[in-house]
Amino acid sequence: MAWVDETRLDDVEALGALDSRDTLRSLASAGAQVRRAVVAAEEAGIERVGGGERPRSVLVAALGGSAVVGDVLDLLAEPGSPVPVSARRDAPLPGWVGPLDLVVAVSQSGRAAGPLALAAEAARRGASLLTVGAADSPLAEVAARARGVHVDVALPAPSSRTALWSLLTPVLLAADTLGLAACSRTVLESVADVLDEVAEECRPSSESFVNPAKVLATGLDGTVPVVLGDGALTGVAACRAAQMLSRTARVPATHGALPDAAASVVATLDGPFGSGLGDHRGSGGDIFADPYLDGPAVPRLGLLALRDPALEPAGASLAEAVVEAARASGAVVLEQEARAGHPVERLASLIGLTDFAATYLALGLGLDPSVSRHVTDLRDRTS
Repeated sequence: MAWVDETRLDDVEALGALDSRDTLRSLASAGAQVRRAVVAAEEAGIERVGGGERPRSVLVAALGGSAVVGDVLDLLAEPGSPVPVSARRDAPLPGWVGPLDLVVAVSQSGRAAGPLALAAEAARRGASLLTVGAADSPLAEVAARARGVHVDVALPAPSSRTALWSLLTPVLLAADTLGLAACSRTVLESVADVLDEVAEECRPSSESFVNPAKVLATGLDGTVPVVLGDGALTGVAACRAAQMLSRTARVPATHGALPDAAASVVATLDGPFGSGLGDHRGSGGDIFADPYLDGPAVPRLGLLALRDPALEPAGASLAEAVVEAARASGAVVLEQEARAGHPVERLASLIGLTDFAATYLALGLGLDPSVSRHVTDLRDRTS
């Protein structure tokens, strides 16, 4: 069962006509977002975060396409941070937050209700505040009144999904300044280079058989995707990839990270999208199958395994066992290994690629990656 029009994926003009808000161009600017955000953060006085002193705790307020900011900071801080890091998407602000704590509120528009309410309450309690979002926005005003630090979004983008690196970079610089995670300007320059390399490989003019993002998009076509990370770092990338597949490509996707998700993923191989029920209409096993008499073909399970080259041998062995089981069951299996380097470089290589893949999948399906009529309708119903 194939729905993607591969000829469209190799037609640069057709892609541009369908991509009404230049999503591909925004994704290609990820490296530039990092560089511009570093400058914007330094100009905003990022060294003043928390009054220059290490806070008792850090809480990240972000939701939707920005929520991954909290996941990344938690991932980097967990191994050696001297203070706890947590994430929150909406009010109320936890009761323990007070003057000794730092609240980081992230919203591209500076108007998202959850982060805005959390930032305002944090300011009322006297907590230190770092905000990242649009200039002259309500979020920026809250930071100004609280004498916090506000970093303007460095480059315009059609959505928070495509502005990720403008939102994440200042938070990583703040974490480095406070000694929560090692992510210096030098590291971020390398991250920008990695994102530039991914953008070059995944450019629209690169043909489907050599473009890694288009290869992933066509590979996931007609499947029920499960994105699996082989560890904590790739688990964050898997969560982001599943969100992009659902929100951008409009393909329902689930995600997990090993070791916890091993049994859950393998169990699905027995289900209706695996081989356990004996129905192979979607696998191409019965060449005489009649879709009118036998019903439509059943989508196959698609496992996208994200691999970390720095993973310990035990974790790598478990990941390989899960992948082998999926292949043996007849599932579509795609693997992608992160590039070597600093954890943020490895993460950037996976996020950059899967962001492009989800966008190409949307375009191949004939969908505008930035505009969903049902999301627009939902906003109208709830405004």
